[in-house]
Amino acid sequence: MNHRLQPMGDPDIAASLANVTKRYRAITALDDVSLDIRAGEAVAVLGPNGAGKTTAVGLLLGTLRPDAGHVRVLSGDPTRRRCRQRIGAMLQISGVPTTLRVREHVDLFRSYYPAPLDRETTISAAGLGGLEHRLYGKLSGGEKQRLHLALALCGKPDLLFLDEPTTGLDVESRRALWEEIRAVIDAGRTVVLTTHNIEEADALADRIVLLDRGKIIASGTPAEIKRATAGSRISAVTTVETCAIGKLPGVTKVHRDARRTEIFASSPEPVVRALLGMDHDLKDLEVTRTTLEEAFLTLVRPTTGAARSDGPAYVDSRT
Repeated sequence: MNHRLQPMGDPDIAASLANVTKRYRAITALDDVSLDIRAGEAVAVLGPNGAGKTTAVGLLLGTLRPDAGHVRVLSGDPTRRRCRQRIGAMLQISGVPTTLRVREHVDLFRSYYPAPLDRETTISAAGLGGLEHRLYGKLSGGEKQRLHLALALCGKPDLLFLDEPTTGLDVESRRALWEEIRAVIDAGRTVVLTTHNIEEADALADRIVLLDRGKIIASGTPAEIKRATAGSRISAVTTVETCAIGKLPGVTKVHRDARRTEIFASSPEPVVRALLGMDHDLKDLEVTRTTLEEAFLTLVRPTTGAARSDGPAYVDSRT
């Protein structure tokens, strides 16, 4: 997937990877990857374990250097202090001391930046009002994640990285944190989100970039990726063989359990007409729109009756 690198001073590009390759001895974590992240955009980077997500974020944060290609963040070098002071990061491993209070943590992190947010604004932005004097070790899981978000926000970053921000949270805490993150996005900040939670990416991201085995295999809005992979799911009880179904135009994946057959297709109408013509006894027919999770699995797993392409399923037309 070849994205054209924008000019270094282009204010519309907050971060970019240009033909970047990163290896760990014999393992190629990223293979000639190019990606532009626009100012004010919320981008979710998805992929199975080992896809290259952590490496891509490490390069953009300046904690890793590429073996080939170029990395630009906020029109500069992400390894330089001036650039890093404009970046916020909420990482999975925080290393936050348990014996400091919420306000003490916020004040400590504010001291790292030349023009930080004031304490009250930072605490309010992360939904920590009323918890200023509580010890970190006494916070719930959701409250700790909110504090991590506050620490990422306190420097007024132009670019914010969120690495698996809701891992381990219950449903209520996760959705509450989504509201705080959504407010940050709606305020116009550029956000890069890495997550295994497909629902989270669907709820928060303007654009999704899907990595697999070190390459970008899809890029687009959640709706565009759903349409480009398999727009609908068809479920029915039929005697038609899966290999025959897989050859029908528009079918991307076929799965059969003990009784029902599930078919993923870009357009359901011609597939349903063909099935009815092939099996007059077909029954229990259901047609629904696919979810982002189903689109994700279609892209990263082998399909039945339809080979997966080596190219991207969808290339964002704006890049």
